[in-house]
Amino acid sequence: MQNKKKHTTWDSLPDTLTAQHISEFLGISRRRVYELFQINDKDGGIPNFKIGATIRVDKADLKHWIALKKEEQFHA
Repeated sequence: MQNKKKHTTWDSLPDTLTAQHISEFLGISRRRVYELFQINDKDGGIPNFKIGATIRVDKADLKHWIALKKEEQFHA
């Protein structure tokens, strides 16, 4: 059986992320990640782009999105 690497630190993440990477890193389901992909980033969704049929996220964009979410919580 193949040992699957879990992405739990920024350094372990590649520069371009998949839903699986984000799911492992944030500890949420891939289904929830895909739901967040469907929401416009201006409305709180995760900014993403498509390469063919696959959805990807720039690591810097995810870091920025997390910072915005934290800021929203502190100002609520």
